[in-house]
Amino acid sequence: MSHRAHLPTGARAHIDREDTAMTPPRALVLITDDELLDDVLRLAAAAGCELHRVPDASAARLHWTSAPLVLLDEKAASDCARAGLPRRPRVVAVNRGEPPGGLWQHAVAIGAEQVVALPDGEEWLVSALADAAEGIANRGRVLAVVGGQGGAGASVLATAVAVAGVADGERVMLVDCDHLGGGVDLLLGAEDVQGLRWPDLTLSEGRVPASSLRAALPSPAIGSGAGELSVLSCDRQGSGPRPGAVASVLDAGRRAGETVICDLPRYPTPAALAALDGADLAVLVVPATVRSTAAAARVAAVLRPRGAPLRLVVRGPSPGGIDARDVAAALGLPLLHAMRPQPGLARSLDRGLPPGRGRGPLAMAARAVLEELYSQVGVPTPAEVPA
Repeated sequence: MSHRAHLPTGARAHIDREDTAMTPPRALVLITDDELLDDVLRLAAAAGCELHRVPDASAARLHWTSAPLVLLDEKAASDCARAGLPRRPRVVAVNRGEPPGGLWQHAVAIGAEQVVALPDGEEWLVSALADAAEGIANRGRVLAVVGGQGGAGASVLATAVAVAGVADGERVMLVDCDHLGGGVDLLLGAEDVQGLRWPDLTLSEGRVPASSLRAALPSPAIGSGAGELSVLSCDRQGSGPRPGAVASVLDAGRRAGETVICDLPRYPTPAALAALDGADLAVLVVPATVRSTAAAARVAAVLRPRGAPLRLVVRGPSPGGIDARDVAAALGLPLLHAMRPQPGLARSLDRGLPPGRGRGPLAMAARAVLEELYSQVGVPTPAEVPA
């Protein structure tokens, strides 16, 4: 007896109707095999994803570029390729059982990113459909910032990078992974902003809806930037983040196309290592002193094996006249930026003014880190984006 879930005719008709209201773009489906279509409809329902089904390649053309996801079977992939539909991201070819050679050929011709065989690929397809339901089409990026010694200024730099990202129009999530650091929300003057902190947040390992997470977190206003900032801070009491929860948060931010900035402790807690394992770039902040360099060598030895490219920011002043290039040579790390002292920084932080606003050495360092992060994940810097 088959346990295949067949949707009633009315349900299929519902997704076929044109909706004249202003609704978000729906995943585009062109599948001619009825049994395969039933499978896709069932998985879309599980993912909470509305679909727009079209009968042929000509009808698909109207929605081809705007749909967050396109699902095709073998015949549809062939028809779309012959119709000259342009290559675009997030096109998926779907098949029941082992994909035939013809499907691979047509998938390549239309530029499909993935060929999914059901039922083995059901989990992957549900995840892709859930991303489409959330309007997710861009891959985000994750930055980890670590101090080479206590008081190196890693939290301040991480927060300044978040401020720079918001100024660029980015959606930024600042994630505090140092439960002994007093709470990164204090650096933003956001300790009274409503929203959940780590002790209040109950997350199981696995997929977290990005929109729900963002809605639950504090979102302090930090200036006139066109972007948005959400903050997941540790608190002055209570437990810190668990490694599985950190991994889930980073995955949610990445799927949502956000810039995720993690402020890490210099000691390798499980949560810090989970953040490092999910990072596209790690930055080590080291004051320009002999003792700081010696301490940073121990930290760098922990960071190197985790896989993320590791860059160095050397922070002045240097009482002994040590050059930033000497610190980089001693640590064997690429020097990303040598930062001059920021006048009045301690006073501004005590007044709750977000670091890195306006111009100055800290803003320049944050900009250098942000542009390095952009380059690591292959996205253009804001100056390179056409108007």
